[in-house]
Amino acid sequence: MTLPTNLPRTGIWVNGLDLQAPTVATGLAAELEELGLGAIWLSEGLAHDPFVTAAGLLSATSRLVVGTGIAVTYGRHPHWMRASARAVLDAYPDRFVFGAGTSNPRVVEGVLGLEYRRPLAALRDYLDDLDTPDALRAQLGLPDAGRLPRVLAALGPSALRLARDRADGAITYLVTPEHTAQARAALGPDRTLVVEQAVVVGAAGADARTRARAHVGAYLSNPGYRASWQRLGFTDADLGGSDRLVDALVAIGEDQVRQRITDHIDAGADHVCLQALPAEPFTIPAQQWKLLASLDDGPRRRHDDTGTAVTPSGQPRPM
Repeated sequence: MTLPTNLPRTGIWVNGLDLQAPTVATGLAAELEELGLGAIWLSEGLAHDPFVTAAGLLSATSRLVVGTGIAVTYGRHPHWMRASARAVLDAYPDRFVFGAGTSNPRVVEGVLGLEYRRPLAALRDYLDDLDTPDALRAQLGLPDAGRLPRVLAALGPSALRLARDRADGAITYLVTPEHTAQARAALGPDRTLVVEQAVVVGAAGADARTRARAHVGAYLSNPGYRASWQRLGFTDADLGGSDRLVDALVAIGEDQVRQRITDHIDAGADHVCLQALPAEPFTIPAQQWKLLASLDDGPRRRHDDTGTAVTPSGQPRPM
């Protein structure tokens, strides 16, 4: 079992869908599919189990690819994580992407009440347990189901190497096309790279910038993101929330969004999931989805006959 081969070039990343009633969530998924948007990524807000939510969205649609972006490893026993992900994968093998990661201190410590310490080592140990042959299947005399196909949340070089070695790819968040190029180089040509891109469309200039600044501002104190931005050349002054940083992380307006998608794909992304920033936190930006549905009609990243990653024009991708 592998990642879906029909993962489209772009999709939608949604924050707060788990706060909606299940009937509302499934209706929104059906609307996305009707608009022609081919994938939806669920942010785990911890209100509902993301695997249950994913199964509901998949059952309400016929073509939509659904991914967990991400299922948090802290607080989930590897056996139950494996069982939950396997259940959805077995039911929808060509339409579900299992994304996992350690999240951040605000979630792990602030919501779950657990210690957030050495997250990369913790994720490596978690994967060891996740990949241990299933004791229950062994007791029942059943063959092991094998390793779960998955993408891992990753930003830094070490995390990207872990995604290369222990997963089918990586999902990145709050990054620039320059980071995407670095991530592709770290992953190599044969791993899937999913890139989240924050966007605002259909809003007046001042309102759009307010949304963009508030979104980036929510992460300014996070050490993982700060380190990622510093590796990209942003200064201490930028890390206070400069226009330069906000503009690099959030695409505003249809033209910028279209160009940012192209830039990420040219830099090595396989899939760009667009997070439309709403006027009010945790509300569903359905009107923006309608605008985004018409923006991207370009080719996906592909490989030549030797397996070398190439740009849409067919030129070898710089590694």
